[in-house]
Amino acid sequence: MSFILAIIGRPNVGKSTLFNRLVGQKLALVDDAPGVTRDRREGEGRLGDLNFTLIDTAGLDEGPKGSLTARMQEQTETAIELADALLFVFDARAGLTPNDRAFADFARRANKPVVLVANKSEGKHGEIGAMESYALGLGDPVQISAEHGEGMGELYDALRPLMPEPDDEEDEEPIDDSEEAIATRPIRVAIVGRPNAGKSTFINRLLGEERLLTSPEAGTTRDSIAVEVEWKGRDFRVFDTAGLRRRSRIEEKLEKLSVADALRAVRFAEVVVLMMDAQHRFEEQDLRIADLVEREGRALVIAVNKWDLIERQGGQIAQLRADADHWLPQIKGVPIVATSGMLGEGVDRLMQAIQDAYAVWNRRVPTAALNRWFEQAISQNPPPAVSGRRLKLNYVTQTKARPPSFVVFCSRADAVPESYLRYLVNSLRGAFELPGTPVRITLREKANPFAHKRKRKS
Repeated sequence: MSFILAIIGRPNVGKSTLFNRLVGQKLALVDDAPGVTRDRREGEGRLGDLNFTLIDTAGLDEGPKGSLTARMQEQTETAIELADALLFVFDARAGLTPNDRAFADFARRANKPVVLVANKSEGKHGEIGAMESYALGLGDPVQISAEHGEGMGELYDALRPLMPEPDDEEDEEPIDDSEEAIATRPIRVAIVGRPNAGKSTFINRLLGEERLLTSPEAGTTRDSIAVEVEWKGRDFRVFDTAGLRRRSRIEEKLEKLSVADALRAVRFAEVVVLMMDAQHRFEEQDLRIADLVEREGRALVIAVNKWDLIERQGGQIAQLRADADHWLPQIKGVPIVATSGMLGEGVDRLMQAIQDAYAVWNRRVPTAALNRWFEQAISQNPPPAVSGRRLKLNYVTQTKARPPSFVVFCSRADAVPESYLRYLVNSLRGAFELPGTPVRITLREKANPFAHKRKRKS
């Protein structure tokens, strides 16, 4: 079991900057505005030869019961319960505040080892603030600058006595890339959609606990938070993301950072669930997001959430299917599931759809069957003549899966119309059951064996 460190402190003291420094990448959003972090975020940290699990938390702050601030503090308290030790961070340049003193008492009551971290200690003002911290009674402060990487050696010295002794017998296992290993790895799933579509509520229902903050107010989620989910013996790594609005409506710098984080989650994912509000489905932004997922080459599943708010009538699911194929012809047959994150309806159907979409996304087509289909497809609908010259398509081969990608060898690649490529893609989907997943067809010209003779003759 990995040693767990929770980073705590009041807002805007640099907790997320320290988190990013220790995990070695910019996972947590960082901004000058206080209160950027809301949910707790986990990552694998490393400092020298020390390995540990880090939890970044929201700034400890007080708020009325039931408010967003109060629920943010509940997330922080949960992180403290899970932790083996605490990194109590304060701003050395600002010096101690009443909130620092109050939350130092809170950290002491947790009955966990506490490392006092004086962040932003660069310069004369930082030195003075660090000296003030002895009044907290939490021991010697470790003076660092998380932004500039200063003081990491001193932080190592403070953490080393708290960590368990490494097991010399444990060697790092090589990464297994076999098909069997891939089949058992967690499926990476990103839940995306417009603000207030119910993404966090749905993930909480899936987990069976209030792991992620939810609110009727749009824009509650800022970071892309990853959670581990097991469903019917299969492991999933699910990313909750910030709502994606039209670019013209994004004004605040923080929202731009949140959107960029969500887009990174899409590129990192294997399956993307586009969550729509059942009362406002297939709006322009939904279609833009679906098109983005297709261009990124990720498997797509559509979840129409808040289905409990729709008046039930016969044929509604069939109509959803027809609407999806009408608005998203480039990924015809994309799985679509009606869900209610609030009531837990459709959870099993959606998880099965994710597994099915993942299997299609990884599918390889036997070469013999592929070329039989190819001959039949071009005989039923031959490629058109361009400038009076017939186009010749010779054969096709699959180059890779994830998503299924094919190369067609032909005589004049630049002359093949886009409409004919769409025909081949749709025919391929139907013949080999590749619904909803992106399908890539690349044209490549076959070398002309008589080209050198023509040159010699001239």
